[in-house]
Amino acid sequence: MEKKPLISIENLRKTYIMGDNEVKALQSASLNIYKNEYVALMGPSGSGKSTLMNLLGCLDSPTSGVYSLNGNNVANMVDEELAIVRNKEIGFVFQTFNLLPRLSALENVALPLVYAGVPIKARLNRAKDMLAAVGLKDRMDHKPNELSGGQRQRVAVARALVNNPSIILADEPTGNLDSKTSYEIMQLFEEIHKLGNTIILVTHEPDIAAHAHRIVKLKDGYIESDEINQSIQSFSMPV
Repeated sequence: MEKKPLISIENLRKTYIMGDNEVKALQSASLNIYKNEYVALMGPSGSGKSTLMNLLGCLDSPTSGVYSLNGNNVANMVDEELAIVRNKEIGFVFQTFNLLPRLSALENVALPLVYAGVPIKARLNRAKDMLAAVGLKDRMDHKPNELSGGQRQRVAVARALVNNPSIILADEPTGNLDSKTSYEIMQLFEEIHKLGNTIILVTHEPDIAAHAHRIVKLKDGYIESDEINQSIQSFSMPV
């Protein structure tokens, strides 16, 4: 029996209208991603990788083409439907952490479960489990400004995992971190991948992409190459 992809895109395009001009940000991208893959999307500024990330994350809709996620065609969904898909299927990790400053680490992690309608006791227990899993059991009551950059990103990872999503979508997750902390976060992603999660990592840094098992490179709105990583980066800590 043929294995079905978790994500399947076919001839996906995105064109933005800027005044009298058309900007073709993504041009005819086709790609399959399977469950438990660890994929890096790479490319310079203007390559289309951020546009593709927004489409895969259901943060935007394509101009044309097919996007199937977990067997559901999401390309033509309206905003309300996309919001449900985002909350249920995708866990986001951003470069700037995107934590709410007035909430504790525990409350930030529990937030997706609030939107999912999970009762308070169950969501707090689940959030506590996720924070413990990323090594922050003793930081649950701290607010973001009381945490280091690495700890804030771990909170963001815990929040991404709390709904048990199909996909973890990480956009430049080490962009605001020093080298040592970046390696710690990438090691955390590898541990998450080993537990069975599908990870899509968006980065322009070759040393970060080197941790992924498959590297997709974009250029000028097209997928330029799609290759298995033959030399996965080891986790030797920088001095």
